[in-house]
Amino acid sequence: MLYETIGIVRPGSLSEVKEIVLTAGQLILRQGGVIRDISNWGIFHLPRAVSRSQMRYTKGHYFVLRYDAGIATHQDVTKTLRVDPRVIRAGGVKLGDGKLETLSKFGAVQWKNME
Repeated sequence: MLYETIGIVRPGSLSEVKEIVLTAGQLILRQGGVIRDISNWGIFHLPRAVSRSQMRYTKGHYFVLRYDAGIATHQDVTKTLRVDPRVIRAGGVKLGDGKLETLSKFGAVQWKNME
């Protein structure tokens, strides 16, 4: 199945974002998944202030990870991201029904910079 995970990392260091994406990517590859797309959306204001690890955040560094994997792998990726104290929020969705005709309709992730 094709999954899309969006993560929001505390702003400040691009190397933290790269390290978190690398960890998630290695987990996917180790469990036999295939990474389809990685997008760095950059820093944006959060819809509302979020408290995480005794800090309050109003901005976050967004990234998107698209991958083909099983449900267990998707659950492991989501759980790994949510336990990491550098990640403010993370969530994923299943795209399509697993059929090639449906999956071919999903193009690259589009995002316009709002700053």
